[in-house]
Amino acid sequence: MNWPTYETYREVETQWLGQIPDHWDIRNPKTLFVLHREPAHPEDRQLTASQSDGVVYQDEFMETRGTRVVQVIEGQAGLKHVAAGDFVISLRSFQGGIEYSPAPGKISPAYTILTPGREVVDRYFVHLLKSSGFVQELRSTSNQLRDGQALGLEHFAQVRVPLPPSSEQVAIAGFLDRETSRIDALIGKQEQLIATLREDRTATITLAVTKGLDPDVGVRESGVEWLGKIPQHWVPARLKSVMVSIDSGTSVNGADIPAEPGEVGVLKTSCVSGGWFNPTANKTVVDEDISRVSCPVRKDTLIVNRANTPLLVGSAGYVAHAPRNLYLSDKLWQVRFEGALASFIYYWTRTDTYRSQIAASCVGASSSMQNLSMGDFRNFALALPPEKEQAALVDFLDERCRTIDSLIDKAAEVIVTMREYRSALITAAVTGKIDVRQAVA
Repeated sequence: MNWPTYETYREVETQWLGQIPDHWDIRNPKTLFVLHREPAHPEDRQLTASQSDGVVYQDEFMETRGTRVVQVIEGQAGLKHVAAGDFVISLRSFQGGIEYSPAPGKISPAYTILTPGREVVDRYFVHLLKSSGFVQELRSTSNQLRDGQALGLEHFAQVRVPLPPSSEQVAIAGFLDRETSRIDALIGKQEQLIATLREDRTATITLAVTKGLDPDVGVRESGVEWLGKIPQHWVPARLKSVMVSIDSGTSVNGADIPAEPGEVGVLKTSCVSGGWFNPTANKTVVDEDISRVSCPVRKDTLIVNRANTPLLVGSAGYVAHAPRNLYLSDKLWQVRFEGALASFIYYWTRTDTYRSQIAASCVGASSSMQNLSMGDFRNFALALPPEKEQAALVDFLDERCRTIDSLIDKAAEVIVTMREYRSALITAAVTGKIDVRQAVA
């Protein structure tokens, strides 16, 4: 959309702004914000600063996101009070900007709390202090930071910010609140489409590799807890009955960059974290360790991650074509089969039948890292159709998954485009490159 611009502009020395409307001001943030040094109140709830959600209550953030954050258990006396309407410079502000707190609470003393002055319209500065141009400029002030040193007001003060008249701050904030809400709603629809497509892909795979494609085929009890009823002509089996070999690699030192053609690389566990085999997820082996690498990657094999987080342990990928000079690490297995197609087993590893057996067998020293034993893996139960039917099922799934993945990729591209437009629109509005005063809802 082509938004109108202001009639006259002037050049400013602040590089990230370039030009601003003639009647706008340029200010040092120290003239607009003051440090808030108040100790936490006894009744204050713990806050956390999130780049995606702003400053929110810690317990609500963990419940909504299904994740945990670092909690301050001891030393509560050192926490700072945050008033509703304060801005917070967090440990990650150099990545995502300065956060706004709509509610009061307490927060870590590592954060800088800023109270806006009377010239500041909160919602305008919420958008400004998260805009891409501002974040890049703020990041440049951290280039001289020592390790472990956090951003503070002295860094923020190095970034000159635009100050429109209060009435225009209100207009810009209202415009951006409306437009970003519309864009976010469109992004949400695309994200929901992607989720639905992924669910469809999982359901399609599960049905094909556990029940087959013939809805009229007779079924029978498998006699195996994990399998339930299976097609009559399928055979319940353990992985070990169709394995030819299962090999692991060696832990070696490497540069954390992918190996160039002709160089030797060792696969990272992330090579199968996406649910498929990604040979570019490797690191270049240093010269003195090249003699120690073992287990080269071979075609028509299954690569399995034996040690990772609960969500990723056991993740697998099928190697259709073996890349040259790539080897396994010690946290990966390479499995070859006879009597079952590796590509069929790969699709089976993307079902709940497989994941349930992973969850039941994995152990670890902590809830964040789990290990899968080779003995348990070899004893996993599955139902096998004849090899000819396995091949037909693989062909069907290859085609169906390509179609679904293509739709997912297109939706993801739309999301990227909309996010880029959203970012550009915010920057244009808060820096006066467009005039939104007459924009209608």
